[in-house]
Amino acid sequence: MAFRVVIAWILTLLAVPALAADVNGFRVWTDPDKTRAVLDLDTRADYQLFTLDNPPRVVIDLKKSELTDPLKFTEEHAGIIENVRHGVPVKDTLRVVLDLESKSAVKSFLLDPTGNYGYRLVVDLFPENRAGATSSVMQMSDIQQPNRDVIVAIDAGHGGEDPGATGKSRTREKDVVLQIARELKRSVDERPGMTGVMIRTGDYYIPLRDRFEKARNHRADLFVSIHADAFKNRRVAGSSVFVLSRKGASSEFARRLAASENSADLIGGVTLADKDDMLASVLLDLSQSATMEASHAVADSVYASLKGMGKTHKEHVEHANFVVLKSPDVPSILVETAFISNPSEEKRLRDSNWQKKIARALTDGIQDYFYLSPPPGTWIASNRQPVRHRVVRGDTLGGIAHRYRVSLYALRRANGLQGDTIRVGKELLIPTT
Repeated sequence: MAFRVVIAWILTLLAVPALAADVNGFRVWTDPDKTRAVLDLDTRADYQLFTLDNPPRVVIDLKKSELTDPLKFTEEHAGIIENVRHGVPVKDTLRVVLDLESKSAVKSFLLDPTGNYGYRLVVDLFPENRAGATSSVMQMSDIQQPNRDVIVAIDAGHGGEDPGATGKSRTREKDVVLQIARELKRSVDERPGMTGVMIRTGDYYIPLRDRFEKARNHRADLFVSIHADAFKNRRVAGSSVFVLSRKGASSEFARRLAASENSADLIGGVTLADKDDMLASVLLDLSQSATMEASHAVADSVYASLKGMGKTHKEHVEHANFVVLKSPDVPSILVETAFISNPSEEKRLRDSNWQKKIARALTDGIQDYFYLSPPPGTWIASNRQPVRHRVVRGDTLGGIAHRYRVSLYALRRANGLQGDTIRVGKELLIPTT
């Protein structure tokens, strides 16, 4: 009797029907490495995926599923996908077909609901004939040439299916920060001895750790991540500058030290894989300490430049455990340009003139830092001009000395000052080392 009960229970489990889902959306994004297609579902679904050749296409069969919205996508973001169509090859099966330009490697997975999104079936397409994907990455031989430009990696936050924060007027963070990032690159490129490189060039998502790894591949001297903050209180306003907290640095240090035992991890060009644990720990610690010190210095400079432009959220540079700030050998800062949740600041974020203005302010702070601490072998190291600071209301001599990381004594001496009194509008010469 007990045996028959067990068998009946097993047969009941085996008879569980396939998970069914309605498809209520279709989206496509393309980045330099792949094209991503996303089917929005109302619940988890059982599916089968296979590829066909002549012509190349991807076929997705969803059991007991229906299509509730038309399958449409924007050609601008279509990448390798030429067309999408659907049909019902057999009863109770929805078939979605992606017609491709060329053969591709395919990866698919299901995602559970998060944020504004429900269940999703993700299909990533990697073209087999993709060539020159790393052509934009500078080679070490280029970096080592004398009088090279300082490289500033510019990261526009979010992207693709991650819109970031949304303002009251439906402004999406991912859109405005990309526009600001493009303005920042233009502004950086205009300055002698500086070149900007974009981490994200379009509307697609890049995993957080991949962002600072792209900066490292570019041999960047600085990584700047651009965001637009949000808060439940719509009156909160002002820009902010963040650097990695010591706690976040410690956790990343431990992660990289563990990884170095199994893979070659480059820290400033040094391979850790062949080092013993003690030496690897020392090299990582030295690299990360120097990087954090440089990050603080450039953050102070950028914060002071933003403060001269208008209201800042806090009276100092802030610390946080943002993943994108965890590069062990590239000084990194994150800038919250404004609060998209504040209606007035949301309007500014959409204004092209304001975008140019904040890009110039960020560039001024970045340039000031590199003119005071130029990397060896760069054009700035050989040709930098004296750094000058025009006093604005609220400035103190001590605050200016802190911003530029010089002593009060050196600042007084360089400007012939007997005390600490300064007047608004006076231009101070900043001593360099």
